[in-house]
Amino acid sequence: MHTRCPLVLTPILKPKVWGGRRLEALGKALPPGEAIGESWEVADLGSTSASGGGGDAARSVVASGPLAGRTLHDAMGLWGADLLGDAKPTSSGGFPLLVKYLDAREHLSVQVHPSPTYASAHAGAHLKTESWYVVAAEPGAELFIGFKPGVTKDDLSQAIAEGTVPGIMRAVPAVVGACHTLPSGTVHALGAGVLVAEVQTPSDTTYRVYDWTKEYDRPERELHIEQALACADFGEPPAPMVASGERSVVAQTDFYTMETVRAHCKGVAVGGQGPVVVMVTRTMGAAVASRSDLWPEVTLAAGQTCVIPAACASDAVLRCGPDTEMVLAGLV
Repeated sequence: MHTRCPLVLTPILKPKVWGGRRLEALGKALPPGEAIGESWEVADLGSTSASGGGGDAARSVVASGPLAGRTLHDAMGLWGADLLGDAKPTSSGGFPLLVKYLDAREHLSVQVHPSPTYASAHAGAHLKTESWYVVAAEPGAELFIGFKPGVTKDDLSQAIAEGTVPGIMRAVPAVVGACHTLPSGTVHALGAGVLVAEVQTPSDTTYRVYDWTKEYDRPERELHIEQALACADFGEPPAPMVASGERSVVAQTDFYTMETVRAHCKGVAVGGQGPVVVMVTRTMGAAVASRSDLWPEVTLAAGQTCVIPAACASDAVLRCGPDTEMVLAGLV
């Protein structure tokens, strides 16, 4: 039987027309000359949409330790409840979170994911609630989240037809340390000049309504007008939560929670009954250790991500060097 221990995962890099090269600053070995928009840090999808994940399966591979070379999906099969605890896998048997970094050199498409009502009535349409934690932002960078007050479904339909969707969107400044949660059904777009850590439910069902083709001279892609109009939520989106102090909660949803740890410390307890994802957004030295020496200390560099199994979470502590920030995601 394998010793239960934190699993450091190998990122899956995704070229995107709107991507850039800033993920190199997080230690990612980007292929020369390519615009990389996404680094999938924790993924366990048997298939993806052609316009989202590229159409193929996306399963994270363990980088080191007793399961090196095996996938996160393999680990779930080998360790069972020791990995997930009381958390449930997805309906297809996958890990119940998808965790990424997104580097937006240009605006992403204005899009929406299936609303609960739409998803319940359409096979293959899966909910996607997501949270963006702003890691870096250029001066003046914005996030597009929801609509201006008073915008209606008819207004959105007209804006799509006229190509003026950004004009009815609610634009907010991209502030480092702020976390914006977007429930499924929220129309949104990540703005140019922003790097975020994203935690989401594991789906990439996406309906586009505007793609900035004129602004960036991009080739036109399919829009999904009927689906988007059926899914769009015209209410006010949740207010952002801002990281403060050594440890703070920045997202609370029905599916996951997110915390930040900002400290120079000898041991911050992880805790919890389920698995915890640890993303190191910056550090001069960090590690996940066992208070009871149940597994060897796992060192983490800036940009690395690991999954702490449920069986290890209550015994795990984070050791943080100077100028360290970690984002922790746990299942509800």
